[in-house]
Amino acid sequence: MLEVVHPAYYTRVRSPGWAARVLAALVIAGTLAPAGTVRGAPAAPGFRVKLLDGSGQFDSREVTGKKVLVLRFQASYCKPCVRESPAFGRLVDRYRERPVEFLVLHVQDTVADTRRFIKAQKVTYPVALDPKLAIGNTFGFKGTPYTVVVDFKGEMVAQIHGESAVSRLPRIIDSALAEAPKG
Repeated sequence: MLEVVHPAYYTRVRSPGWAARVLAALVIAGTLAPAGTVRGAPAAPGFRVKLLDGSGQFDSREVTGKKVLVLRFQASYCKPCVRESPAFGRLVDRYRERPVEFLVLHVQDTVADTRRFIKAQKVTYPVALDPKLAIGNTFGFKGTPYTVVVDFKGEMVAQIHGESAVSRLPRIIDSALAEAPKG
């Protein structure tokens, strides 16, 4: 494990060339790319989850290479999630005929509360539970709402914290769709 210490906390006398050695170590460790290198987005972790409506399971690995995946982490008790729910539903409808898969994961929520949310918000998209954040934590979850877009290559091309996701998603999804595999 490589630990980088902020220079303000590092008071020992440094020998000449220390910066070059540290930079070389970071490049070798893979934490920095050499100049001119393009790094891809982080790979999305694979997961499988049971859908709340009883229609079966969702396996993210079955989507990779076939569709853009939009994951929405939210909760019934999240006021911004409730406010954005109608707009999110319209977004799902907008892309229904395109190779885009939407999945909402209710985090730290109960089945009963999630079902009430689905009924009250007239939800028509797939919903699953992630009560202990087993999936959310692997995607960098930091609070609701949280939205992740995974492209055809299985890379996380967007991680959006907060309410701005619904307004930002069309541009992100359209960009990911433009990179669809040919053939």
